[in-house]
Amino acid sequence: MDESVDIVCEKRGEAGLITLDRPRALNALNLAMVREMRRALDSWENDPAVTRIVVQGAGEKAFCAGGDIRQLTEDLKAGRREEALAFWREEYQLNIRIKRYPKPYISLIDGIVMGGGVGVSLHGSHRVAGERYLFAMPEVGIGFFPDVGATYALPRLPGETGMYLALTGERVKRADAVMLGLATHAVASGSIPGLREALIAGEPVEEALSRAAVDPGPAPLEAHRAVIDSCFSAESVAAILQRLESAAGQGSEFAAKTAAGMRTKSPTSMNLAFEQVRRGASLDFEEAMKVEFRIVSRIGDGHDFYEGVRAVIIDKDNRPRWQPDTLEALDPAVIERHFAGLGARELETA
Repeated sequence: MDESVDIVCEKRGEAGLITLDRPRALNALNLAMVREMRRALDSWENDPAVTRIVVQGAGEKAFCAGGDIRQLTEDLKAGRREEALAFWREEYQLNIRIKRYPKPYISLIDGIVMGGGVGVSLHGSHRVAGERYLFAMPEVGIGFFPDVGATYALPRLPGETGMYLALTGERVKRADAVMLGLATHAVASGSIPGLREALIAGEPVEEALSRAAVDPGPAPLEAHRAVIDSCFSAESVAAILQRLESAAGQGSEFAAKTAAGMRTKSPTSMNLAFEQVRRGASLDFEEAMKVEFRIVSRIGDGHDFYEGVRAVIIDKDNRPRWQPDTLEALDPAVIERHFAGLGARELETA
C-alpha cells in the first residue's frame, strides 16, 4: 500500500479486498484512492491466488458518496485545471478497468452510492444491495453532469428510466435498484459480514450470493413507469417538461413533483445530461468515457458548476443562481461545444 490511509487494498483468502476508508467524508474518492485502487486491480489481475474482487465502504452511512467535489472546484478556481483533470482522467480510466475486469468484481453496498461511488461499483459484475442502499446521480443539481460511465449505463436501463434519473437526480432505494438492474442482488444488511467472509473463503461467487439473496419487495417506481416512459421519451428537455405538466394536469402527482424538481436544476446541466443519454445509447463503453472527458474538460469554463457546489456543498443555502436560469435562454451551441473532440488531449482508453 502507498502512503494513502483513505483506502485499504489487501489480499484476504481468495479475495482482493478493497475498503474505501474515508467514512467522515462518506468515503468520497480522491486521486490517491483512485491510483491505489488501480494499482491493486492491476496487480491482482494475473495473480492466481486472487479469484475475485470484493469492494466495500467503511462506516455505516456510505459505500461511496462520490468524488471530492469541493477539492476539485477549488483546484479549478485556483487555476489548477490540470490537477482537477488528472483526477477525472484517472477516475474514468479506472471505470474502464473495472468494466473490462476479467474476474468477478463484487461491490457490497449498504448505504449511499452516488457519483464516483457508482463508477467504482456499477460497472463490476455484481452489485449487492443491503437495506440502507441509496443510489443517485444528482449532478444536475450542482451544475455538473452524470459521469463515471453514466453516459453508457443510463441509456441501457429499462425504458426511459435512465433519462429520468439523469434529468432529475432522484434517489433510488433497494427494490427499485434491483428492478432497474442497478443492483444484481438484495441482501439483509446483517448478512453482509457473513457473505464477505464466504467470498473471502473462496465459496463460488454465484452460490454465495444466491444463498444470501432476499426478495427486496415491490419496486415503488414501477407504478410510475408509464408516465416516465411517455414523458422522458420527448425530443428535448423542454418537451419533457411540457409532457410532465400535461400529465400533472391530468392528475398525476408524480409528474407534478418531477416537473417541479427539474425546474430547480441547472438548465445547462440538464441539457448536457439529455445529450449524453441520447448519444450514449449507440456508444461503446470506451467511447462513452471519452465523451465524458470531453465534457468535464470544459465544465470549468462555465458558471453553474461553481455556483451549484457553492449552494449545495459549501454555503448549503440550496439557492443556486443558474446562468442562464431558463431553458429558453440556453444557447444550443454551448451544449454542442462540450461534446467536441479534444485532439491530443483525448482520454486514453487502452
